[in-house]
Amino acid sequence: MADSPLHIAFLWHMHQPYYKDPATGMFRLPWVRLHGVKDYLDMVRDLADFPTLRQTFNVVPSLLDQLKDYLDNGAADRHLELTRRHPVDLTEEERLFVLENFFLANWDTMIKPFPRYYELLVMRGFRVTKGDILRASRYFKEHDIRDLQVLFNLAWIDPSFRDSDPFLSGLVRKERDFTEEEKHLVIEKQFAILKEIIPEYRKMSEAGQIELSVTPFYHPILPLLCDTDSARIAMPQVQLPRRRFAHPEDAREQIRRALAFFESTFGRRPAGMWPSEGSVSEEVLGIMAAEGIRWTATDEEVLARSLERPLRGPQGELLDAPTLYQPHRFGEVALFFRDHRLSDLIGFTYSGWSPEQAAGDFIDKLAQIRNSLAGSGPHIVPIILDGENAWEHYGNDGHDFLRGLYRALSSDRRFKTVTFSEFLAEHGSGRELPKLHAGSWIYANFGVWIGHEEDNLAWDYLAETRDDLEELQKSFPDRDLSEAWEAIYAAEGSDWNWWYGDDHSTETAEEFDELFRSSLIKAYTVMGKEAPPHLHIPILREDRQIEPAVRIRGFIHPKMDGLVTSYFEWHQAARMEVKRSGGSMHRSESFIAALYYGFNKDNLYLRIDPVLPFSEVHEQMTVRLDIVRPHLCRIVFDLHGPQQKALVQEKTGDSWVTREHLTAVAAEDIVEMEIPFSVLTAAENDEIQFAVDILRNGEEVERSPWRGYIAVTVPSPHYESIMWY
Repeated sequence: MADSPLHIAFLWHMHQPYYKDPATGMFRLPWVRLHGVKDYLDMVRDLADFPTLRQTFNVVPSLLDQLKDYLDNGAADRHLELTRRHPVDLTEEERLFVLENFFLANWDTMIKPFPRYYELLVMRGFRVTKGDILRASRYFKEHDIRDLQVLFNLAWIDPSFRDSDPFLSGLVRKERDFTEEEKHLVIEKQFAILKEIIPEYRKMSEAGQIELSVTPFYHPILPLLCDTDSARIAMPQVQLPRRRFAHPEDAREQIRRALAFFESTFGRRPAGMWPSEGSVSEEVLGIMAAEGIRWTATDEEVLARSLERPLRGPQGELLDAPTLYQPHRFGEVALFFRDHRLSDLIGFTYSGWSPEQAAGDFIDKLAQIRNSLAGSGPHIVPIILDGENAWEHYGNDGHDFLRGLYRALSSDRRFKTVTFSEFLAEHGSGRELPKLHAGSWIYANFGVWIGHEEDNLAWDYLAETRDDLEELQKSFPDRDLSEAWEAIYAAEGSDWNWWYGDDHSTETAEEFDELFRSSLIKAYTVMGKEAPPHLHIPILREDRQIEPAVRIRGFIHPKMDGLVTSYFEWHQAARMEVKRSGGSMHRSESFIAALYYGFNKDNLYLRIDPVLPFSEVHEQMTVRLDIVRPHLCRIVFDLHGPQQKALVQEKTGDSWVTREHLTAVAAEDIVEMEIPFSVLTAAENDEIQFAVDILRNGEEVERSPWRGYIAVTVPSPHYESIMWY
């Protein structure tokens, strides 16, 4: 490659989950709107200043569909509704929502640049419980709430738009004491930006500077739709769902819907498809070919697995650069394989560097690749990553880095940026792959989306609902069940299982769980059937067992007197380390020093050791056991009540009703409780799942464990003899 340039192909993947609540039509989360005003338009407009650059932008139809819903149908999200609301009209619950959720932005790059915004964050507190937010809300006056409403929405507008708009830049300079009129004008500015996204993409595509590709409509993992058993190719020992899901017809439908939506939006069909999460298989590529897709892409590790040999050494050094940096063919579809390291540098590393240093390092790495390919060619380096999520970690939303990189690429003859279709048209589709490994761009497997108990449960629920719908459709072929099928396709999206399991965590995991189950419930509603009861129970194992530091070793028979009568009284019990289990809601202050639990054949026992003896605490303190299995109930113990007894309560409608009392309870130096298994309607081998809440003056101040539940299995009368052996 001494005289020929190294081809560089950027693909920016633009995607958000489908946030529309099928029951209400409301968007549960605001990220389509907020990423719309921060990332989608400016990313493509930046290229206008570099006319020789070529890039590919991949769009997910369900993302564009949500954008259109905002613009054409007046759709809204709760954050938007509460922004529009006058502060004095907010209920207490709505004020708490604003204080909890209107700081959801990168604190360093999006909040600190606005002194007033950061002032409000300090005023609210950095790491807070629900009780902390309730207390903080009392100090937020009308003008504080309004400033927060404005600044949250202003911070999410891309800085290039803020700087170039006199009104928005004026608000930045004003800093505080915004008016209702100014607040509503900020939202108008947001919608003006949203209106320009699709037309700008179409214009730049027609001009030839960008290529537009597409993802299957609701962003599903296509190989798993075709057959969940395909997960075993990369993970032979994976635990699969009870029900096998094998519906290649759904994969085909997701592709067809995407192509039709794309054509109706941009006036032509795309040549390329970035499959959701880079997930490919031989069967999927056959479907793509049949639907007219000319190229697709995935991760370099999928290529290595397909060739059954490594492409990099143990330190990440390239062993076979010529093979990696060229397209391959499988059947009629060309495949490109992303440079994993270069893509992740932009996505996860360079945000912590200076823009100049990051751009220079990237160019140096491209030069090293070019030198390693001397004497061969042509070659292409695919750089593929999310076009949204990285930039909030960069200063100035990544513009300084990107524009520096674009300037360098535009002026350096060693490199030539191309779209994937341009490269194929000029240089062909490369070598034929004898086989294609089934995997994704994450570890070349599907472990994020299947195998964990939560993932598998979601697949089982999806399969069950789909089977019921298909059976009904076969019985009544002329019945219009299109809305039910739409709900199934939405539930097939990859985003729900992204948050199930232990792979990823988010403050809004419950929203994703509810959206997934709501889609399945919607399908049953359209079918005219009652949804199975389990669809109303979260899949998220917030009740996942937290392992104790010391396990139960035998039966105990402690005296319920609130005193440490004897060391041996609780010696056989389990001991939970509060901080390790995430107690005290991640705060340094804690009321609970240690938590013990144990049993004998008849009773469950709980002991709480406080930091200070409860007898010395003069505020109203309540211990509450939230029990989720085997039956939903709770036990409430007022430590300063006139009589030491606990209430056993069950939920009736929206109220908790006292069913009976427990008298074998005590609070003195410690808290001790005896809870008969019969009170919990728990039989031998039933699993009891519970958490301990501490309330002060009626406000929850501590939960142990903070995430998850303690799990205890009701023992047999012979438990001790079994343990002995």
